[in-house]
Amino acid sequence: MRKVLDVGGNSKTVAIPDCFDGWQRDLLDIDQRGNPDVLCDARELWRLPPRYYDAVHCSHNLEHYYRHDLLKVLKGFRMVLKKDGFAYINVPDLLAVMTILIEKDVDLEDTLYVSPAGPICASDIFFGYHVEIENSGNDYYAHKTGFTEKSLRRVLVENGFPYVYTSLTKGLYNISALAFLKEPDDGQKKMVAVWRGAVD
Repeated sequence: MRKVLDVGGNSKTVAIPDCFDGWQRDLLDIDQRGNPDVLCDARELWRLPPRYYDAVHCSHNLEHYYRHDLLKVLKGFRMVLKKDGFAYINVPDLLAVMTILIEKDVDLEDTLYVSPAGPICASDIFFGYHVEIENSGNDYYAHKTGFTEKSLRRVLVENGFPYVYTSLTKGLYNISALAFLKEPDDGQKKMVAVWRGAVD
């Protein structure tokens, strides 16, 4: 059975993409409230067995690290992935937020969209979801860096993922990326084609 490490996924009640259906899902999180399989800071993935996972899923987690720590996280991804493994990453799209702030005269505290957790305003995307930060008292929920599509692609390539495919999710201010350690094989290329059709 193929295995995916869900980094910072919060809880297994949170769905992950359909491409992981039938896979073994190991949840890694720093917050024990979600009952993770691996209670660990993602900057310390060196604690896990090397070359063990076929994929890493990381949705809206990379922005919670300072840039120098982000590089440790990406190094950890490379360490736990098999040689033909890949990372599936989602991060907020800061360029889309900045564009709507300017073009539509939207304020930082104006609601951009409503998520399952509640209304999301521009400041939440820049700095972290204020409700979660305030209710938990944990500053690791704050955002410490940010991305555009171009900068996400660059940081992935510069940190050992030479084959990167990206897509923007309209209306949700989201950048998705599939990042491979080596050139995707035919099966992986088909997966990328299906994924692009699903997220575009």
